[in-house]
Amino acid sequence: MMMTESSENAAAKARGPLSVEVTPEGVAVITYDVPGHSMNTLQADFIVSFGELFERVISDRNVVAAVLISGKKDSFIAGADLKMLDKVVSRDDALAISRQGHEALARLNKASKPFVAAIHGAALGGGMEVALACHARVMSDSSKTHFALPEVQIGLLPGLNGLQRLAQLTSVQVALDYGLTGKKMRARKARKLGVADDVVPRPILLQVASELALKLAKSGRKPKKKNWLSKSELMKLALEKNPLGRRLLFSKARQALRKKTGGHYPAPERIVDVLECFANDGFEASQRIEAESFAELLQSEVAANLMSIFFATTALKKDNGCHDPSVKARTVEKMGMLGAGLMGAGIAYVSVDKGIDVRLKDRDDAGLARGVKYITDIFDTRVKRRRLDPSARASKLARLSTTLDYRGISHVPLIIEAVFEDLALKHRVLTEVEEACDKDVIFASNTSSLPISRIAEVAKRPENVVGMHYFSPVHKMPLLEVIRTERTSDEVVATAVAVGKRQGKTVIVVNDGVGFYTSRVLGPYMNEASYLLTEGCSVEEIDQAMMRFGWPVGPMTLIDEVG
Repeated sequence: MMMTESSENAAAKARGPLSVEVTPEGVAVITYDVPGHSMNTLQADFIVSFGELFERVISDRNVVAAVLISGKKDSFIAGADLKMLDKVVSRDDALAISRQGHEALARLNKASKPFVAAIHGAALGGGMEVALACHARVMSDSSKTHFALPEVQIGLLPGLNGLQRLAQLTSVQVALDYGLTGKKMRARKARKLGVADDVVPRPILLQVASELALKLAKSGRKPKKKNWLSKSELMKLALEKNPLGRRLLFSKARQALRKKTGGHYPAPERIVDVLECFANDGFEASQRIEAESFAELLQSEVAANLMSIFFATTALKKDNGCHDPSVKARTVEKMGMLGAGLMGAGIAYVSVDKGIDVRLKDRDDAGLARGVKYITDIFDTRVKRRRLDPSARASKLARLSTTLDYRGISHVPLIIEAVFEDLALKHRVLTEVEEACDKDVIFASNTSSLPISRIAEVAKRPENVVGMHYFSPVHKMPLLEVIRTERTSDEVVATAVAVGKRQGKTVIVVNDGVGFYTSRVLGPYMNEASYLLTEGCSVEEIDQAMMRFGWPVGPMTLIDEVG
């Protein structure tokens, strides 16, 4: 599609993140592209800048419709700038942010010309709320494209009427589900729920969104026809359209919340408050509750602590695991995996899933078959749930190969072992690797209990020995401990960290020591619980006390689970 750009538009580009180009057909393509950032966030000046541009678009007689799109490679809008929110010091300032946002998106939603959001990449929090305020949404079919309202995960609630607009498009139940969990809504699911009007390949995203905008401009924005006999509409009629049903719905929601959070997290309760007010008293009344709740939560200790964790986790993603930030990791595009049990197969899965070729070794064909089946089953589950295309499944599995010896492994830069927790066996495996493989190969042990320095005792090149302690099940547990000895080189540590991040893990680096980090922290906790048991406290008393304090399970239950 041909684009024309006026000198005024060029000047707009130079002034800030928002720019507009008008097509010959009269579609204003509004591009949001925050300079100097890999992802778009809603900056402090977004409301003012968008308001000015909005007025120009509405008043321009040459414009009949508009499309909002991101200028970033793989990101729509990743929500509000948390650093900006972290600096808000008063309740009045927090209220002002929410109310200004309400006003801006209300003007967008009630605009005389149709606005269509063209979404590729993540539309999170405020980004999803901006898209919901538009009159239609077209999403790319990329696996990177999804909606989410993750504010609850940092102690807040969606502050720009996203809950209410999601409920209008779908149901209060759906809004509760996504608001309380912060989970992703992928493109196909969004289309099924009626949140997305179309899902198309990325190369034609702008074209399809522009065509939809023109269609809406010509035909008017008529409400979508609903199948009143569908299961979802009948459920809404039973639960949301009558007082008794609403009372039951929100009573059950609060019971489930209390069981899950123990009352320690106020944000989920405020989310239920907003949606209950919306269901009973309408949009405007719930908007007032939302603004007040947003201001209350933003000033809370819980939100401050959760945002602190978020900032620390974000900083960790940029850390190479070494005191010297200039240390570079080796390139790892292929690795060896010794042991095809649950841990070995799990590590192989998260590796091939992220594009690393894996040569899986075990002592017999039966072990290899079990490992391959484990990996295949996980991919098959994703395909069944429509979270992975069959073609992508095939290409990922093609990265996996198997062997009973060291053929195909001898020249890889990294080998991870997940054999039995037996020091003599690990010594034998390390010796075999150093004899069969390149001299600079990195040998990483997935041991959960043996000191890495003890394993490295037989190494000819101990600087290449490191620990990579994954947790079970590997494809679900996010933490990875990288353990260095006094002799492990910085380059080896940086490489292990880089591989872990590529596998999608939250990586921490610890010195070699008993229990590494997690077991060392949990050990005293479980020991103290055992002392209480010997002193006469019951298992139930101990567990219930700690669960009231906020632990998801009690220490005695945890001891049973870990053995």
